[in-house]
Formats: sequence, C-alpha cells, structure tokens
Amino acid sequence: MNDIVILVLLCFMGILSVILLSGRGSFLIAGYNTSSKEEKAQYNEKRLCRVVGGGLAVITLIMGIFYYYNFELPAAINWLVPWGIFAAAAIIMILASLVCRKK
Repeated sequence: MNDIVILVLLCFMGILSVILLSGRGSFLIAGYNTSSKEEKAQYNEKRLCRVVGGGLAVITLIMGIFYYYNFELPAAINWLVPWGIFAAAAIIMILASLVCRKK
C-alpha cells in the first residue's frame, strides 16, 4: 500500500514539473499567485515557472532515487536526500530572485 501512495505522489510531482516546465502553471507557485499585479509585473512569469519546474523535477528525481533503494540509500549517497532537497530549494529561491526578475 505504501508503494502505491509513493508512486502516485512521484507521478503527481512529475506531472506538476512538466506543467511548470512548459511555462504554464504560475498559479501553482506559492507566493507568486497571491502577490499583487505590481509585484507580479516585476517577474518574468514563464522563466519563473521554468525555474520552479526544474527544481521540482530535481526534487522528484531525488525522491525517485530514494524510493528505488527502498528508503535505505547506500552510504556513498546517504547525504543525497536531506542535502539534495535543501540545495534544490535554495537554488530555486536564489534563481527566482536573481534570474527571473525583469530588469
């Protein structure tokens, strides 16, 4: 039963990644969809969707690797889950504020 739930979650995250990577789905980005029109005008919406979608795809890949190894990673990549997800989230935030802003 747990395997089915995790596979459904991974598929859902993969679908969301594809939607965001296509440049659509800005309503899925927390904070952006609730900001005012003036704040939204400061960002390139398509680029922001692609940055968040790429980051979500990386997190989905990390979670898929974690599932593949039955949640017991080898010692060589044991750091991947906590630090990989943290690094992906940090890179998403940095790129969203630096690369996605209109000049």
